[in-house]
Amino acid sequence: MHHLKHNQNHPFLTPPVAHDAVPARKISVALPLIVAIPTFFLLHMYLYSPYVLSMTTTANISISHYRLSNLSITIPVRAGNTFNSLLREGDAVPLRMSPEDVIRTRSLLLPAWEILVVVEEDVVVDGGDFYCVFLNNASSMARPSMAPLSSGQRSFKCGMPLSVRRQQPFHQPALMRSLERGFPGLAEHVPELLRWNYLAYEAVSTESDVVVFMKGVNNRQGTSRSTSDLNCVFGDDPSTSIRTAVTSSVQEVFRCRHPDEAEIANLLDESGRLKVSIEIKRDKKTVPSMAYYSPWNKHSTEEGNGNSKTMRVHLCACTMVYNAAKFLKEWVTYNSNIGVDRFILYDNDSDDNLSAAIEELHASGYDVRVVPWVWQKTQEAGFSHAAVVYQDTCSWMMYMDVDEFVYSPAWDESPEPSPRMLKSLIPKNSPGGPKYGQVSIKCYEFGPSDHHSHPPEGVTQGYTCRMKADQRHKSIVMLNAVDPSLVNVVHHFELREGYRSKQAGLEKAVVNHYKYQAWPEFKTKFRRRVSAYVVDWTQGINLGSKDRAPGLGNEAVEPVGWAQKFCEVRDLGLKEMTARWSGRRSTAAIRLI
Repeated sequence: MHHLKHNQNHPFLTPPVAHDAVPARKISVALPLIVAIPTFFLLHMYLYSPYVLSMTTTANISISHYRLSNLSITIPVRAGNTFNSLLREGDAVPLRMSPEDVIRTRSLLLPAWEILVVVEEDVVVDGGDFYCVFLNNASSMARPSMAPLSSGQRSFKCGMPLSVRRQQPFHQPALMRSLERGFPGLAEHVPELLRWNYLAYEAVSTESDVVVFMKGVNNRQGTSRSTSDLNCVFGDDPSTSIRTAVTSSVQEVFRCRHPDEAEIANLLDESGRLKVSIEIKRDKKTVPSMAYYSPWNKHSTEEGNGNSKTMRVHLCACTMVYNAAKFLKEWVTYNSNIGVDRFILYDNDSDDNLSAAIEELHASGYDVRVVPWVWQKTQEAGFSHAAVVYQDTCSWMMYMDVDEFVYSPAWDESPEPSPRMLKSLIPKNSPGGPKYGQVSIKCYEFGPSDHHSHPPEGVTQGYTCRMKADQRHKSIVMLNAVDPSLVNVVHHFELREGYRSKQAGLEKAVVNHYKYQAWPEFKTKFRRRVSAYVVDWTQGINLGSKDRAPGLGNEAVEPVGWAQKFCEVRDLGLKEMTARWSGRRSTAAIRLI
């Protein structure tokens, strides 16, 4: 993770450069100007600008236990600073106030200079406006965010002001109801921000073990740290923490044994939870954690995910969404028509009124479940979480995005969609034969198709131009058997150009991946992806990374000719089929697939 460094060569601190002698008369004329101009500039900046210089000390101890009631100093804040703005730079001196004015929190620095502030569970936070206030009295509005799943604690998000980014180390802000008295404390009382690249962020209990989701332990794809070098740690206090063996270590997902219930009984909080993390034995370090362990309870686990008393279905579709409300109805309707029985959405803290779109789907009879998932760029971990939580309610799980649609040319012959269409792609496990546990379907990747904004007729009708099959990326959509007893034999589907047939009774299929959409949609989607690897979007860092999607670089400006990019084949297969199913007349004359 990269950060800006404080500039030590400030123009006001740089000594003057020596010059040759200057005639005295010129000096006498220039001297008043030399004094007057900077004085006027500084006075103007002081009175009217919120951007002022600030200097603070930066030591590091806990913010949670202020002992400042014996001393309270209040310094009036200038009216020139605008308090009702969303982002405000700071005054020069940190202030103090009594402990009762401070809401106890724990804060995490997320990508793109965003801070997640989690309120401790024993604090009541009522309505009204809240602010993140930093050591130098810079502040930003704190907007409500979804609660981390394992803790259920109320949380907020706020931006990190520019003046705070220049001061390292980064310290946790105070969550406050008012900006009247500034930051409550001294730097030596404030812990550093937790970092997103080194954190245990979620946990869930099963009947047999505990699953912990964590960043910073397995950093290389395909290479995982040995379980013998790891322990699960239950509890915050090293003197009372309980350790159990880690049994699995793969990417961001770790599994470990349950602690003894009798041993942890006195450590659980009032909600029956306990902080959990991973210890790296060799380094003698325990990873910082925002994840909580709760003893396994089948009823509470399912109910907590909107899953209680739910009948088992054959095929579920799981996706992670962020501000996808306008795409959701088309995606759910299409996939339900061809065979998805239940939809499980991991909501990545959307702020586009996603709940209204889901309520509309519920009213139309669709089975849609929502799991709050605040953690950005953790799709694989979210899918792993779904496999654990929904194991008893879905026989097969299809993992995909809301811009992906499964399509088979064999379905063109059907006058209307059928729930058997997707299920026909799932192999039947016959006695004595291979036990198929996974189906993979490769993708065709579609481009903007001459659109400069989102097509009003929708994704499948609006985007019709794609890359050739041999030029597409190797992305796939997976259908996984949730039953862990099945051997993971993979059945692969790939639809070649101009090729349509059936093989061993299974229809050929492809996924239409509407990846490179009109620029406003594409920019929003991939900006979040890139910011997971680059803290500041505008910095020229990791420009060669594959996660710097084509055309973005470090300027969110539409590339020249974007609307015509990624277009080698005019593909009208899915458009024609869905238009016929919905009774719409299509003007298309040719289908090249």
